[in-house]
Amino acid sequence: MASKATLGRQIMRRKPVDLLIAESTGDLDPTAIPLPPGAPESGGRSGVHLRRSIGLVQLSAIGIGATVGTGIFFVLNTAVPVAGPAVIFSFVIAAVTAGLTALCYAELASAIPVSGSSYSYAYATLGEVVAFGVGACLLLEYGVSASAVSVGWGQYLNEFFHDAFGFTLPDAVAQPPGDGGYVNVPAMVLVLLCCLLLVRGAKESARANAAMVGIKLCVLVLFVAIALTGFHSGNLKPFAPMGFTGVRLAASSIFFSYIGLDAVSTAGEEVKDPHRTLPRAIIIALVVVTVLYIGVAFAAVGAQKWSLFEGQQAGLAQILRDVTGQTWPSVMFALGAIVSIFSVTLVVIYGQTRILYTMGRDGMLPPRFAQVSPRTGTPVWNTVVVSAGVALLAGFVPLDVLADLTSLGTLVAFAVVSVGVMILRRTNPGLPRGFKVPGYPVTPVLSVGFCGYLIYGLHPLTFLMFGAWLVGAAWIYFGYSVKHSRVGRARLDHSGAGNPSS
Repeated sequence: MASKATLGRQIMRRKPVDLLIAESTGDLDPTAIPLPPGAPESGGRSGVHLRRSIGLVQLSAIGIGATVGTGIFFVLNTAVPVAGPAVIFSFVIAAVTAGLTALCYAELASAIPVSGSSYSYAYATLGEVVAFGVGACLLLEYGVSASAVSVGWGQYLNEFFHDAFGFTLPDAVAQPPGDGGYVNVPAMVLVLLCCLLLVRGAKESARANAAMVGIKLCVLVLFVAIALTGFHSGNLKPFAPMGFTGVRLAASSIFFSYIGLDAVSTAGEEVKDPHRTLPRAIIIALVVVTVLYIGVAFAAVGAQKWSLFEGQQAGLAQILRDVTGQTWPSVMFALGAIVSIFSVTLVVIYGQTRILYTMGRDGMLPPRFAQVSPRTGTPVWNTVVVSAGVALLAGFVPLDVLADLTSLGTLVAFAVVSVGVMILRRTNPGLPRGFKVPGYPVTPVLSVGFCGYLIYGLHPLTFLMFGAWLVGAAWIYFGYSVKHSRVGRARLDHSGAGNPSS
């Protein structure tokens, strides 16, 4: 048996790409990497492997579904007061950053088509402790994002009830604490519905999401068409009341709305022909989302004075009511927003469960997170735990201060993916890649630079909160994960040729 590795070697051990892929396909020899005590046995449908049942259209819809809605239905109310009408440029900056990173995601997803997204990519390129930190970032951004979006569901639900039926739910049960409420019941109901759908199966969830994405795209195109009829050039003056600083700050805060690009790669083990489907879906989602975001932002700031956005609830529906003088457009939009937000919450919870699934399979978290139901092919216990946590956050915790924290976690994960592309090109140049980043190595370097630029624009308090989160993650890693890591166990039990830690 090999001598005990130093702590430094332990935390920097990497997981070879062939092992990552073998685990995802079920081709791994069960003795190659021992499972942690209590973990389900590997192979077939006995509890470890997910089913490949998602095609290109459904996967593209996952990316669009996790992105459109998270940002555009809510973020204008906070971003426009900071940037003014120049928020259009804020979306452009965020889109360029996301675009550069999307190309890096596309290469890694085509080369390593597994669940876990940037956590798995970091494990293969930067080492175990970095991967765990990235996993913590992903869990933070997915959990907070799902909670924040579900909170907004009640606002559009009330808007629909008001315009369609003339009543609204009491603030005590329709608003989060801090905004006049005690418990946000609609948000908790939404999370429960998403949980029930996800437990049924990934294929069923993807189909439902694709239908909801179609509805939300139609609704947003309708908004742009109607809002442009009320366009006044005077609403664009002053164009940048806070200067370029405001544009940069707004771009930093809205970047979390591009989390959907990461959500595509979390489905790596449930996608048909992943080497081709994953990169295509990522790029399709990016193009659709960027066009919609910029179009809606332009139409919104042209139809309403920028100073009116602050504090406005269900703001886009209000713009339609003001432009037309009628309630039917806002009724349709509010109904579309209800469907859209359901889609976002569904996909974001889905992404978080798949990250936990992968970390549980690696021994980074208790193995029960990796248990998959033989009947539905989904990690049922994992899904219930995630949904309960999201529901509690959405129902009882004011989440305004956590929006920037989500952006920081997203940006860190995106930067790691860009660095991972460069490392994997050097360490494994012969690895088959269904897509290669154009303009390499300039593109990944620019991606890291843009991510750093947006991170610089975040509030100092965000960094303190993020540091506290990472301290908690480090406590879990050094207290549990480093001892239960499957790669670490393989090093001790199967030293020699083919050492997984190499």
